[in-house]
Amino acid sequence: MPANLDTDLLRAFVAVADARSFTRAGDTLGRTQAAVSQQVRRLEEVVGTRVFQRDTKSVHLTEQGELLLTYARRMLTLNDEALALMRRPATLASVRIGTPDDYATMLLPGVLARFAAAYPDVPVEVICDNSPDLVAEIDKGRYDLALVTRHPDSRSGELVRREPVAWVAPPRSTAAAAPIEREDPLPLALFPKGCVVRDLAVAALEGIGRGWRVAFISKSVVAVHGAVLGGLGVTAMEECTVPPSLRRLTAADGFPDLPDIDIALHRAPGMAAKPVRLLAEAIHDLVGGERGGRAAGGLTGIAVP
Repeated sequence: MPANLDTDLLRAFVAVADARSFTRAGDTLGRTQAAVSQQVRRLEEVVGTRVFQRDTKSVHLTEQGELLLTYARRMLTLNDEALALMRRPATLASVRIGTPDDYATMLLPGVLARFAAAYPDVPVEVICDNSPDLVAEIDKGRYDLALVTRHPDSRSGELVRREPVAWVAPPRSTAAAAPIEREDPLPLALFPKGCVVRDLAVAALEGIGRGWRVAFISKSVVAVHGAVLGGLGVTAMEECTVPPSLRRLTAADGFPDLPDIDIALHRAPGMAAKPVRLLAEAIHDLVGGERGGRAAGGLTGIAVP
């Protein structure tokens, strides 16, 4: 049977070679000088040659020792890399976060970029749906996190930020036709039923006796943006999701004020894995930091036990 090189013996050998002293090598390894000397002697027995020239004042590598040192470093590096890989804590197959389409498009890109830098091997699955449906599903453990619009009557979840809601319309046209916001009934481009902002907008219009009709419906914020930009209707949306190409409407245009909404984070029941906790922390820092949340900072430098 061929002889094998013991990594403990190689580690002692490398420590002596680096320190040029058995005593200092012992301090580095947490062993006595005598124990290190014994390990080097055993290594020399295995390789069949002297690896050090010693005298009372110094320690020097022999020619064979210089050759062995190169291999010893490589073997120890591979050993340490293999152990680190095998002992690495298991990570999630993926992190699942539910959120309305407009938040996924307008609020999450920076958060996801920070998360990817910290956990490049953990994919993130983003599921877009109405906020009430997402809250119901996360209570069942279907998602790890849900970033949603909180219903005005609810205090569930963790408040991330409070956001104004705006009426928006197409840019003003130079054509002779009257602006779309003057039409009666008012054409609306809306998210599907269940959207909190939709409910607030409809209730506000009915509160002032303004007639309205559904002109366009989509779950996609990009599609709603496009519908308004194309002149299909007026809509209401969180200010953080309003693109600069659209025009805001105010009381001067005959539109009622809309209440602010709360953007809240929900977590699945039970103890979350570390990547999930880091993603939640980034949401609070990056999304909440813009409007009264905690100081921005994202994943960089966050220590989570």
